[in-house]
Amino acid sequence: MPDPLKSPVVRQSPSTGPGSPDVWGIYEPDTGSIQYICADPTTKKAALIDVVWNFDPANYRFSTESMDQVLKIVTDAGLTVEWVLDTHPHADHVMASAHLKKRTGAPNAIGARVPEIAKIWADLYNLPDTFDPGRDFDHLFEDGETFKIGDLEVTVMLSPGHTLGSITYVCGDAAFVHDTLMQPDAGTSRSDFPGGSTAELWESIQEILALPGNTRLYIGHDYGTKDRKEPRWEATVDAHKANNIHVKDGTKRDDYIDRRQTRDATLALPNRILAALQINLRGGRLPPAETDGNHYLKLPVNRFD
Repeated sequence: MPDPLKSPVVRQSPSTGPGSPDVWGIYEPDTGSIQYICADPTTKKAALIDVVWNFDPANYRFSTESMDQVLKIVTDAGLTVEWVLDTHPHADHVMASAHLKKRTGAPNAIGARVPEIAKIWADLYNLPDTFDPGRDFDHLFEDGETFKIGDLEVTVMLSPGHTLGSITYVCGDAAFVHDTLMQPDAGTSRSDFPGGSTAELWESIQEILALPGNTRLYIGHDYGTKDRKEPRWEATVDAHKANNIHVKDGTKRDDYIDRRQTRDATLALPNRILAALQINLRGGRLPPAETDGNHYLKLPVNRFD
């Protein structure tokens, strides 16, 4: 049998009633990323969230099978894309934002603190005046801002910790919580990248877990566990409060911070990070072509322990 953790997986979580979206989760096996379609079942308007532009770090080649798969689901379901959204500048995959904007005509957006992230990485790459999120995204969402997907209202929550500018999208009883929580049997996400903060991640998770208990939480990544060999990405607030191995009810803040930091100290950089951030901080665009017509990326040496 094929390994489910090494194959694309699609699941639909239907609307639970008025004000609740239809949600498709599309698992990308190379990076363990979950891509989402959030749609208003009445108007058939949709947002695409955290879609992947496939990148092979062994050969430095790009391909479009993940975004093609997502757009086929959009077509088959009779949806119209109204927004192209990202929750943060991803370190482990390249965002498809610019390509999806071109292919759908929909505006692309990310959080308002991403320019602060861009300044950190401009220094690490020694690329001053290179990254301009205000240029490369049509909208930068502020904490507490609202917008519509069809007739459904979406509220933006600033959720720093994994990065200083990560945001959560809350649409009815669905919340797209990116790299904060993992599945309850896997715990939470790392917080050791430049600008990250374990203490801020704890606070962000507490705000997410203060949402109504039946809120469906959709995470950014899943890698399975030693006991679970299939990808999962949805669990309710109540399920996390009862069972999340890092932050369930009764967990003390200092204990969580110590456990998370101890774990993060053992983790290597993701193998796509130094390529991905240069592209993602341009909204999913490659650097301009050089005189030979080709694109080149820059890799900092001895900048990370």
